[in-house]
Amino acid sequence: MRKQKITRRRLLASGSAAATAAFAGCGSRFENFGGSGEADAGPSDSQQATASGIDESDAAATVGMVYALGGLDDRSFNDAANRGIQRARLDDGVEYTNHEPSSVDGFAEVQAELAGSTSPSYDLICCIGFLQAEGLSEVAPEHTDQQFMIVDSVVDADNVASYVFREHEGSFQAGNLAGLLTTRDVDLGAGATNPEKTTVGFIGGLDQPLIHKFEAGFKAGVAHANADVDVLTEYLGNFDDVQGARDIAAGMYDDGADIVYHAAGGAGVGIFQAAQAHGRYAIGVDSDQSRSNPRYADVVLASMVKRVNVAVYDAATATVADSLPAGEVVSLGLDSDGVGIVYGTSLEPAIPDDVRAALSTSREQIASGDIVVPTERSSTGGA
Repeated sequence: MRKQKITRRRLLASGSAAATAAFAGCGSRFENFGGSGEADAGPSDSQQATASGIDESDAAATVGMVYALGGLDDRSFNDAANRGIQRARLDDGVEYTNHEPSSVDGFAEVQAELAGSTSPSYDLICCIGFLQAEGLSEVAPEHTDQQFMIVDSVVDADNVASYVFREHEGSFQAGNLAGLLTTRDVDLGAGATNPEKTTVGFIGGLDQPLIHKFEAGFKAGVAHANADVDVLTEYLGNFDDVQGARDIAAGMYDDGADIVYHAAGGAGVGIFQAAQAHGRYAIGVDSDQSRSNPRYADVVLASMVKRVNVAVYDAATATVADSLPAGEVVSLGLDSDGVGIVYGTSLEPAIPDDVRAALSTSREQIASGDIVVPTERSSTGGA
């Protein structure tokens, strides 16, 4: 039987005990979501759903999805969020609309528009990405009867559930992998390493504290594997300039890098293109990019998956269950399988058993606290 429609005011009236129970139990939900691999196909829905496509009378809950800059079909961050809401629709009868602001200034406008909407009336608004925090900090207090969730930032409001990831932990694993492989002779797919150079690279999108966590973790992982490995670093300034990312990566490969890890969203495709052109390797981010970008599977050694899909799914289904952890911060790392490394579909055989064992050991050490991964890029030492 279809679950009864949850209203905004009914959600706001939910007891704090239910929210606390949802927060306490989210670790097991994340650990059991989909195992180590993911089906990373792009979104199947139209990029901008309209209110006419929502049947509120038959919906368990109605969700407004506000995506990060770059929009859907990035084969990475936004598409991961979209997979989460698609699964909530299939599993729990959630209906949703997609919204893709084209500028930072547009986030608050869209958030406020959805919060004030009555057709449809949204039970939850999902704000995907840290750039939405400033707008939401203004919008949420003005719409106290509206429930929100945000990914990658904390908004201190009683009606906002904040889902944050310990990206630095997963990036440490990416760095550990790159640091171990750059000293070895790897020749599989369209790439190969040059053990004499022992150089790797990191390309970030925006030069912002969140992306610095990726860089800091990656460098720490590289140093943990081998302190003598050089790390080249550069920032693109956005998340959608494919050609710019390709040019930066090409320069790194020319300078001796044989593996480049990126946190550049949809622009990461350019890094994969450069890897193929130079016969080198790359490490993807957010989704398993050997699946979401199969044409580049022959150069994607692994991906640091950040399970944004799970955060969205968790928030949507918690809304249906009247237990959204509003006012709480849900922090997800290696210990809860919120982040992690998955090996590429084509290049997994290139990963030696002792390297896999080393990554398994470092994962356990991070989860137990024996390795503390830095979050600031000025800290580059490993444990």
